[in-house]
Amino acid sequence: MVSLASAPCGPVTGPKTPSKMLAASSPVPILKTSKTPNSTAGVKHKMEELDLSLSPASSIASDVEEPPSPRKKARVQFDEDVEMREIPYVDKAQGTQTADKSAAVVREEVRRAVHRHVSGGDSEAYDRVKEIFTIDPRRREQNGMVAMNVPTHHTLKHHLMGLLSNVASLDRSCNGLVQAVLNSEWLGRDESYVKLYIRFLGNLSAAQGSYLGSVLKMLANHLGELPKGSGKVPGYPLVHASEVYTRVHMALRHVMQLVPSGSGSLSPILSSQFPFDTDSARANIAYTQNIIRIISYTPELQADILALVTEKLVKIDVQIQVDMEDLEDDEGEDVLHDISPEAVMYGEDPDDDDDNASVLSDDSVDEESRRVKNIKENILKLDGMIDTLFEYYAPPFTSGTIDDKENALDLLLSHFQTIILPTYRSRHSQFLLFHFSQCSPILVDRFAATCVQIIFNKAQPAILRQSAAAYLASFVARGAHISGEVVRDVFDLLGTHLNNLRMDYEASCRGPDLRRFGPFYSTAQALLYIFCFRWRDLTTAAIDGDSLDQIDDLEPEDIIFPPNVKDVLHSAIHSKLNPLKVCSPAIVSQFARMSQHFNFIYVFSILETNKRLRMSAYRNLAALADPRFSQVERETRAGDDLGYQLDAYFPFDPYQLPRSRRWLEGDYVHWRGIPGLDDDREADDSEVDEGESDEDEDDGDDLSEGTETDDEI
Repeated sequence: MVSLASAPCGPVTGPKTPSKMLAASSPVPILKTSKTPNSTAGVKHKMEELDLSLSPASSIASDVEEPPSPRKKARVQFDEDVEMREIPYVDKAQGTQTADKSAAVVREEVRRAVHRHVSGGDSEAYDRVKEIFTIDPRRREQNGMVAMNVPTHHTLKHHLMGLLSNVASLDRSCNGLVQAVLNSEWLGRDESYVKLYIRFLGNLSAAQGSYLGSVLKMLANHLGELPKGSGKVPGYPLVHASEVYTRVHMALRHVMQLVPSGSGSLSPILSSQFPFDTDSARANIAYTQNIIRIISYTPELQADILALVTEKLVKIDVQIQVDMEDLEDDEGEDVLHDISPEAVMYGEDPDDDDDNASVLSDDSVDEESRRVKNIKENILKLDGMIDTLFEYYAPPFTSGTIDDKENALDLLLSHFQTIILPTYRSRHSQFLLFHFSQCSPILVDRFAATCVQIIFNKAQPAILRQSAAAYLASFVARGAHISGEVVRDVFDLLGTHLNNLRMDYEASCRGPDLRRFGPFYSTAQALLYIFCFRWRDLTTAAIDGDSLDQIDDLEPEDIIFPPNVKDVLHSAIHSKLNPLKVCSPAIVSQFARMSQHFNFIYVFSILETNKRLRMSAYRNLAALADPRFSQVERETRAGDDLGYQLDAYFPFDPYQLPRSRRWLEGDYVHWRGIPGLDDDREADDSEVDEGESDEDEDDGDDLSEGTETDDEI
């Protein structure tokens, strides 16, 4: 028998007389149909709600004419010796010549082609079927001419129906045909074809498990930035990017419903398909938004997907901090201010005025410009991705029950302990916790308790314990929704811990040594930092119930601190461990000014002595493994003395990303001048140009900068 699967769009020549006649019958649905809704006519559903249970025949009723069916239809039977022949006609809609084959005839041709290929006989018909899905539909019109070998809409659909009917036969030997179908254009076609294609993906994944990975990888590949021309197929209406993504999600949902165990295969594929570091901000943002959307219908992947996004966030965040260090301070601020929130929304580079901007040769752009451009691109990535995470986490914290809030916070805390906390230079990723932990007093206690447990757990690496102290201090010092009671409780807890460490270390101490007594110095620095920002909450007036404004109205001699606050700091500062020599000079300087003003502790004599003190502690490679709390030679401002000092690392310094900063409005305790001490500074501030924004002033609200102002710590 000679099949007409070859040249499906060309004329059939050499008429031959068939030896038998085909039994007349209407096409029979390929798969059993489920109950069809009673009333669906005229109702336009979203792609997520499309009924994929409809049979191919019913989903393309407009394309296949069926006579009134009798009560019992006759089965269509094809004799293997029958030679099928069709009459060519011109498809006016597509403008090509094709054979007017019914769905049943094409289905039988596909069955025979697959059967002969699998049995190891003849692969000629199989190759012609594969070619139908391999041809690029955009070749239909070239140089104003119609390409005759591009399959028509009907031909493509009928062949896909044939494959759907014979999906059980598509074993590993049919890998070439399956890959041709998976790589074919389907997202830009009409809804009936999309539904049919998605049903094919689902049935293929369920019936032939070896193809599940290929199906999932193909779908995941469409979750990032779409190539130009996506959704544009000649002869079909334009499909916009949002609809393309919706169709991909509909396909993923359908496959996951048919193969529930497929989530185990999907998770590593989503990780491997994540855009590369060199990919655009648009690609990273789109992929982040789409994989988070997968959580809605594959909830078992929630932890994996959110951990994946968090890891990428931290990596980009760290790279930005490293690159920014190579820029001057003013230049770094300009980079941030040049990026608009609107650019973040669409993942657009503000420097790209047109598509040609991205194709400039390396010779036409100097090294400095390329570095600035890369920093801006990474800021766009980070801002858009973290903004997406804020949007995802917000609902349970704003409208959920207390259990919903605690479950969401548990997820954030797990990522904090495993991804964020061990990473040095993470600058923005941790603000998810900073914001959502302040939603209720219970959540504040949960985050503070997590940090405390790490600080006190001697089984934890010393570097994590010291980092947890920095996180706790920064959280308590800068959280606007943290009550004075919590500030005092944390201060007392850390003070008790500092006192215990002092008693443990002091006997063997011969002088300040960061390598040997790191936990002591990190705890001392945390207490100094809390004191500088939240001293009002530590006063006896605050304990008695006075407001912060009332405390500001007090004279310095009337501001009194309870004995436990003074005693713990006094004992530590005057010990042989000498924390003022090791802690960050900027924090120490600010504390010295404030403590003298309040007649709290006079430490300037110690600072003068420390200028002449040279520490003899040695360094080794292990101690230098992490620059946060290792022994780093730094030049002290007062006198060219090289000392080993603690890095001023406080993770919740002011947030600067242009779009996502909107989530943190009202979350900060900004620096407030100290009455009687910063009056001159406040007078200078009044002379600042009126056009200077509040955000610009807040950018200097960082106690790690070491300036001679109220921002200096």
